Amino acid sequence: MQVRADIIGAMTEDLDARLWRLQASEDADELIDLGCDLADVGRQTDAEWCFRRAAALGDATGYYDLGNSLAAQQRWAEAAHAYEVALAGGEPDAWRNLGLVLEQLGDLAGAMAAYRGAAEVGDTEGGLQLAFLLREQGEREEALEVAEQLAAAGDEEADAVAACWRWCATLDPALEPRLRAGAAHFPAARADLAALLLQTGREEEARAVLERGAKLGEQVAWLPLGNLYREQLGDDEAAEEAYRAGIQAGDVYCHHNLGVLLADRGDLTGAAEEFERGAEAGDQLAAAALRLLQES
Repeated sequence: MQVRADIIGAMTEDLDARLWRLQASEDADELIDLGCDLADVGRQTDAEWCFRRAAALGDATGYYDLGNSLAAQQRWAEAAHAYEVALAGGEPDAWRNLGLVLEQLGDLAGAMAAYRGAAEVGDTEGGLQLAFLLREQGEREEALEVAEQLAAAGDEEADAVAACWRWCATLDPALEPRLRAGAAHFPAARADLAALLLQTGREEEARAVLERGAKLGEQVAWLPLGNLYREQLGDDEAAEEAYRAGIQAGDVYCHHNLGVLLADRGDLTGAAEEFERGAEAGDQLAAAALRLLQES
């Protein structure tokens, strides 16, 4: 631990020395390099100073990095302005990040326009953000069309996303090859592949697929894995462990299924606690189960 502390101390001293040396610098590249190093160790205020200095010298990348630093500080409106200036200066990488901060500001139309701008300059991540936002807004057909276009251009993550959305709409077993290929690129594709395997009578393979996802730390694997343990294998202890692991990983929907398991076991107090936690997290199914339990 002492060696690690010494290394960090030397690094901080080096950054401070560089920051002092560049107080009056007019080398935008050097200022940006230092700003990035400062941001990497969480010194966003000092990083912001470096990027502002580079931006004041007319460097578009300086404005882009300034936007990143301001966004890291949740100063969304200032970050949006910095990205807009970066774009005007010819920095196309700013489109996607502009979309993200506009979402934070509640400007969904502006965010969609920014993501479209990202897609037009070849930023497939920005294109996918557009697809996700469209789907969140209920524009499912257009979202799927955007994802399929990105997939046709060779983006493997987009193909996995499109396959998942098609599976949810159709439950078409012909999607198996796409879901298999997509499992390495989009965790939901692995979960959907397991659902397809269960639908087609391949229970053991479905279990192996979900256990692989859980081992990889994929949050979406835990709920269906718990359901498989309980419904197909009759193993409530393994199911409980899976639901609790899912809750630990951040899947709020696991509260409901864990609550049902506890209620079936006769632990109504524990069930009520899980339903309440799920309801507080926004799960309407858990809220309904809590009401039924309280009324009974």
